[in-house]
Amino acid sequence: MTDNDLEARRIAWLETATTLTEALPNILKYDDQTVVIKFGGHAMGNENLAKQFARDVVLLKQIGIHPVIVHGGGPQIGAMLERLKIQSEFVQGLRVTDQATVDVVEMVLAGHINKEIVTSITQVGGRAVGISGKDGGLITARKIHRTEKDPDSQIEKILDLGFVGEPSAINPAIIETITDSDLIPVIAPIGAGENGHTYNINADTAAGAIAAALNAKRLYLLTDVAGVLDDKGELIEVLSPEKARELSASGTIKGGMIPKVETCLNAIAAGVDAAVILDGRTPHALLLELFTEHGAGTMIGSPD
Repeated sequence: MTDNDLEARRIAWLETATTLTEALPNILKYDDQTVVIKFGGHAMGNENLAKQFARDVVLLKQIGIHPVIVHGGGPQIGAMLERLKIQSEFVQGLRVTDQATVDVVEMVLAGHINKEIVTSITQVGGRAVGISGKDGGLITARKIHRTEKDPDSQIEKILDLGFVGEPSAINPAIIETITDSDLIPVIAPIGAGENGHTYNINADTAAGAIAAALNAKRLYLLTDVAGVLDDKGELIEVLSPEKARELSASGTIKGGMIPKVETCLNAIAAGVDAAVILDGRTPHALLLELFTEHGAGTMIGSPD
């Protein structure tokens, strides 16, 4: 090994030591705290990013933080529906879910995807348990009702989205039992209604409701964008709830970002300290946001 090689390695070691020193105050701040992470999008579909995510989550658990994972699976559901030749459509960004579709949703989310994430965590030395919102009465769901205004008559009509639901109640006891056992819960976002029907729930919405019920320190939503952008397209690193509402009202926050910001605001209003919309395409985005001063997305709420 040459002197240049040794010098390069020494610089790399110093950079690692500097990073660890910078991370220490945040490690102490999050000690024995719960963080809820919505895992989905590109981060879940890319094999390398998915493996990094599994390692990052195991690291959090090892240093005394309690990660709770809620995962999506829209592309995988769509692929299975196509394979089974079951047609589906989207209304206002939500998949219309009849009985055949909700059966596929449950099979893909609570079966294949859930256990795949659990296996990934296990392979890197962690211990995880996969459950759905139906297990232990975790998520009681109610049917979502949406309306649409007829462009000609301007009369609002009720849209039937089938078995698409939202949480009406969260019973966190099963999650607390899992985290107290040094296990990492991995949750598929489906729930049971009081009538026994299974409901498909948006993963962001489920994660926000679970974070509120657990009084989590942080809610993290992994997305396929950098975060909330201003009217010039620049990333906004920190937003107060008041400013977030202002940007939504002005149209600066638009499209698919609107429900994500609403999920964050609802979680904060229910007691979560802060919520972060993270760029899941960034390697180790979760660790960057938790343990460095630079972050990897937009934080809504107080950084302290």
